[in-house]
Amino acid sequence: MKISNSRTFNSLPILAVIFLLFNGIGYGQLPKIFTKSDLNLRGNVKSCLVITDYGKEAYEFNKEGLLTKLTTLHSATDYDISYYKYSNGLLKEKRLENYREDSLDRQTSIANIYFIDTLRNKIIKELIYSYQEEFLEQYDYFYDDLGVLTTVKRKNNEGIDETQISYDSIEGERTKTISVNGILDKTFRRSFYGEKNKKDLLNILEKEYVNGEPYKATEIFQDSLGRKQKEILFAYDPAKSSFAKSREYIYEYEEHGFLAKKSTLVNNQKSKEEYIYQLDAHQPPNWIKQIITPSNSYTTRKIVYYEEELPKE
Repeated sequence: MKISNSRTFNSLPILAVIFLLFNGIGYGQLPKIFTKSDLNLRGNVKSCLVITDYGKEAYEFNKEGLLTKLTTLHSATDYDISYYKYSNGLLKEKRLENYREDSLDRQTSIANIYFIDTLRNKIIKELIYSYQEEFLEQYDYFYDDLGVLTTVKRKNNEGIDETQISYDSIEGERTKTISVNGILDKTFRRSFYGEKNKKDLLNILEKEYVNGEPYKATEIFQDSLGRKQKEILFAYDPAKSSFAKSREYIYEYEEHGFLAKKSTLVNNQKSKEEYIYQLDAHQPPNWIKQIITPSNSYTTRKIVYYEEELPKE
């Protein structure tokens, strides 16, 4: 076992990951397929048990690194299990089963089933049912002839919602605009910057709207390896008809490319967090204990790997 003072983690908090997994449907996008990389796991990881002060979460992956099962343990008898099934790398089925006092709660458990039609332009249909065989919602995802998502239709007992996604490119900037039922919802602008002949640094600006009016924005700067260097949060000021910076994060990395420090700036007040990890003996190594200072909060991970397959002679 190795102790690393190179504070080494850069991912969403586990609770945020769980929220995304359980609430993966959003307007204008398909449910994300989660992989071991989303937990900063490297190598042939088979399973990972995450132990925190609020509970335990167990992740299982197939040999391709796709998440196949997620168990959230609230207590010995209360837990939630999500199952993910794939076909040719595409999500075909997702099930969320909630257990209370060791019994399946059919009222809150749901199943998401996916169908793909590629006869012409690709269409993906998602049907959502409760475990009481009650239809909840249907999503239809429509793509253009280049395979780009352009429309999402949601149908349920309350009616139909339609999300339109449009794209525009001007002088190296690419903007994606999402509107729900004709009302502006979000915009994403991506542009590259850097040296004159090497523009490999990415800038992403996301703006969110409420009832078509500006609400908040996030600007992210990434390096050539896709790591966040800076993140700025903005709140919209109606009196000035402009966005005002509310918070800024600065990320620093150590020699192995892991996060070493996260600095936060709010109203000219600066604070910082540093990350310390205990690593396993695997190559490449994964962390098995995370300590965040100065709060001294910690997370422990128990990782199991697939056996290495010997090359066939």
